[in-house]
Order: sequence, then C-alpha cells, then structure tokens
Amino acid sequence: MQKPLKIESQTLTPLKRSSPIPQPVTIENLTVIDALSGRQGYNRSSGYRQIAADTDRDAILAWLNRYSDNPHTFASNRKESERLLLWSLVETGKALSSLTHDHLLLYQRFLANPQPTERWVMAKGRKWPRHHPLWRPFVGPLSLTSVRQALVILNSMFSWLVQVGYLMGNPLSFLRQRRTPQTTRIIRFLDEEAWTQVKLTIQSMPVATIREQATQARTRWVFSLLFLCGLRISEVVSNTMGKFFCRTDKDGQWRWWLDVTGKGNKSRLVPATTDLMREVAHYRESVGLPSLPLEHEATPLLLPLAWHTSQQGILPSPLTRSAAHTIIKAIFEQTARRLEAQGENYWARAQRLRAASAHWLRHTAGSRLADSVDLRHVRDTLGHASLNTTSLYLHTEEDKRHRAIETGHRLSW
Repeated sequence: MQKPLKIESQTLTPLKRSSPIPQPVTIENLTVIDALSGRQGYNRSSGYRQIAADTDRDAILAWLNRYSDNPHTFASNRKESERLLLWSLVETGKALSSLTHDHLLLYQRFLANPQPTERWVMAKGRKWPRHHPLWRPFVGPLSLTSVRQALVILNSMFSWLVQVGYLMGNPLSFLRQRRTPQTTRIIRFLDEEAWTQVKLTIQSMPVATIREQATQARTRWVFSLLFLCGLRISEVVSNTMGKFFCRTDKDGQWRWWLDVTGKGNKSRLVPATTDLMREVAHYRESVGLPSLPLEHEATPLLLPLAWHTSQQGILPSPLTRSAAHTIIKAIFEQTARRLEAQGENYWARAQRLRAASAHWLRHTAGSRLADSVDLRHVRDTLGHASLNTTSLYLHTEEDKRHRAIETGHRLSW
C-alpha cells in the first residue's frame, strides 16, 4: 500500500514573469494561500459532495488514493495531476477548480515545451528524487504520444471530480483529441546484431572486485529476465522469487513457471525455460541465496546492490523502476559508444541503441517469439488481451515479401 502523504507547510503564490523562479514543490509538500486553494473555484459544485475534500489539492489526493494499491498507476497519475496543479497556480495564478477549456488548451501546448526551462525541467535531463532540491516536474518536453496520455489521465481525474460532486463540469471534455496513428508493426526492438552487441557489453563488464561481480551478475539477470520472459519493467520490480513454481506435465516432465502479476493486477503464467532457470541460479548464487527459489519466497526478483547475505531475515526492498531503468540505459549507452568508436558505418546503429529502453527488450522477446511460436502462446506469455496486438510483432512474412520484391521487381536501365 502507498504510504500516507506527509503534509508540510510551504506557500506557493502566483508569479509574474519578472518574479524570482521559485523552488518547485511536490504535491505532498504543497499548501497555498486560501484564494488559490480552490474553495472559491469558479467550477466548484454547490451540491452534495461524496468526498470530504474542500481544496483542489485534497480533492486530487482523494482521487489518487483510489490507486494506492497500484504503485505504477499511482505514480503516473500523481505526476500528471501534480504538473497541472503547479502550472495552474504558477503560470495562470488560478486555482485548478477555476480552469476553463481555454486554459487546458494552453496547458496542452505547455506540455510539449515547458517554459521557463529552469523552473520546470530538471537539470541535465536527470531524474532527481522527489525530495531532492533539484527535482522539477519535467525531465524535458513531452512527445505527442506522452501529451495525449497526460490528457487522458487528467480527463479521467476531472470526470471523477465531477462524479463525486466536487466540480460542476469537466473542462477537458470539450478538447478535441487527435487519434494517434496506429502502427502496423512493432519497430522498437533489437535485431540479432544489436542484441549480440548488448550481450557483449554485459559480458565485458569488470569483475575484479566483489561489488563489480555483483553489478555484473545483476545486470545480466535483469536483461535475461526481460529478454526471455518479455516482462514489463514494472513487473520485474513488483514480483518476487516466490512466484516461481515447478510442476509436472502430462508426460511426467518437470516444468518451471513464473506466475506474474502484471498490468491491471492481472495474473499470467510465463514459461520459465531451462535458460531462464540457469540465469536464476546464477543470479541467486551471486548474492548468496540457494540456487532455486522457494515457494512463497518474498525475495524480490531484482535486489538492490547493497543487499547481502548478512541481512537474511530482513525482507529486502525491491529495486525501484527508476533504478532498473538506469541499469538498462547505461548498458545501451556503453554499447552505443563502443559501436561509435568503430567508425562512421556504425553510427546509425549506435544512435538506435541509444534510443532503446527496457520496453524494447519486451518487444524483442515478442518479435522473436512471434516469428517462431504460435501467436496464441505469445499472446498468453506477454499478457496481451488480443491476438491483434500480438500480430504486430510478426516480421518474418514481411521479410519474405521484401526478398520476393527485391528479386522479382528490378530496375533495369
């Protein structure tokens, strides 16, 4: 469960452009002057309320508390509602419950280019912790897809605030949303050469000290887990070793499985192959654990580097999503630099690797499986709701079509 939000006193007043740039404030630590609290918001409903909140901030927290059992969704919703609340107070000098449709049009443009940068964007594009003085609401401008997703979340928030009687109307309900063009194929995945280069980077990591050995073992494990199972990064950090179990099939063969609780709190069984169980053993032995997981074991799938066997008996905290992303991006960056050093012919490959993320490994798993395994098996392993989604990973037939046209449709000057 999400820990209750601690409230501290800090007043944020509307600013003019000539005012000094304030220290941004997270929603947990935010209080505002009464005129901007939302008590007198123009869009406030005068009817019966089904929540006790009397300020915009408290109303947002009431909405967020609905997602306290889902850390990933909670964090995503908090980020978007917090950004809008701060923008409303700082850039418009209005309470969130006084925003109109016109204000939301301005906010939509703001998301694509948060200005002034020093007020809204973290320095050097680094994600600082929320308690850090250099924390800002943005890492950088949002892409069109991210802007659309932010507005979807805010529309849900406004709709709920109307339903519970806090607001009279939803200012986002009139906003015209352009449909994001649907891709016909997944293109953000690692081809065979790129994956080989990534593995080479991991295998070349230094192992002279105990810490370096632990770092290399953990890196190899997280890449193995993402590649072999097609997990989302949120599923890696939220599941435990106790989700592994073994059972016999109809032929009497022992089969290992990973029971993953994923998106929407839905559970699915992922085949734990011989390769995966070998990697499980390698990783667990590197941190002093028995080779095979125990039933209901609470050890996280991915452990912080500082954890060691002397702490047995103390339940270790799982690695955070941000820390897991940092591990993966660092390997992609190292691989890209190594390729760049080989000459101009490798620069395009390096740039593609530099753009890669943890989710590319899920797409890589899906792409490889879809080209060799029944799509129904791929759908169930990745946790897709529909075969239509799974079919986006098919590449073999397109490659055959390319070769056929290359051979049969030639330009002969």
